[in-house]
Amino acid sequence: MKYAYYPGCSMECNAAAYEMSTQVVARALGFKLVEVDDWNCCGATEFFSQDELTASAVVARNLALVAPELNQLVAPCAACYLNLAKTDRLMQDNATINAKVNEALAAGGLKYKAGRVRVRHLLDVIYQDFGEERIREKVVRSLEGLRVAPYYGCQVVRPIKGDDSTEYPLHMDELFKWLGAEVVDYPVKAHCCGGHMTQISEPQAFELIRRLLQSAVDYEADMILCMCPMCQLNLDAYQSRVNGFFGTNFRMPIVYFTQMLGVALGFELKELGFGKELVSAEPALRAKLAQRASV
Repeated sequence: MKYAYYPGCSMECNAAAYEMSTQVVARALGFKLVEVDDWNCCGATEFFSQDELTASAVVARNLALVAPELNQLVAPCAACYLNLAKTDRLMQDNATINAKVNEALAAGGLKYKAGRVRVRHLLDVIYQDFGEERIREKVVRSLEGLRVAPYYGCQVVRPIKGDDSTEYPLHMDELFKWLGAEVVDYPVKAHCCGGHMTQISEPQAFELIRRLLQSAVDYEADMILCMCPMCQLNLDAYQSRVNGFFGTNFRMPIVYFTQMLGVALGFELKELGFGKELVSAEPALRAKLAQRASV
């Protein structure tokens, strides 16, 4: 199976572990990610609030660059996924926007037919296109005994509704049950991590992060699983600041779901980017795997 691939800016720097584990998992499951040639930034979230037309044109350029023989575009970043999917939907629904965006694209010798490319998040591809039976067949190392809190964030499940619940999504939960993990009932799984609020209002941002961390602690999770570079960054990098602000003592590992999927598929931690997180996941992970191996 072959998909066009839009990595987005974060995968090349702060989310390098996500990129590493994504590529490893793709090879293991047997699908190919063909990176879009000469892709550009999706503009994150702020650009659309400033100038919707210009933002749409910038994003649509990436859709126009998808090779003609491919009609599905995979984005592992939640913001990238949302912007790409939103732009395609906007061009389908608004003839004026569609015409103006294509006028802008024409200046660069490009054109995009709205609806030609199906934009998908990486989790959706793994969950929908491979499914329980094929995933279970690939498991080399059961995650039994490991308590995980799947965190979806607010962008992938809303506002463009896919096949999962917008308020209480379950696809990542089900995936990790297939892998043998104990999935905790994480009620804040679709709540916002604050995004870029850390740059605007630290008290509000820290409270949003605190709620997510506290819930994972309350449910005795060993780690939080993320599917978005911004979510992982906020929950991992700002834990010490949150601790200082609230007088808490959080030490909750925050890793990407592809990293833990890779563990179950039998890969070594270093291959999957473990060690790049600030709050190390290795002590808890090695302890649980060793405990499992001794049974």
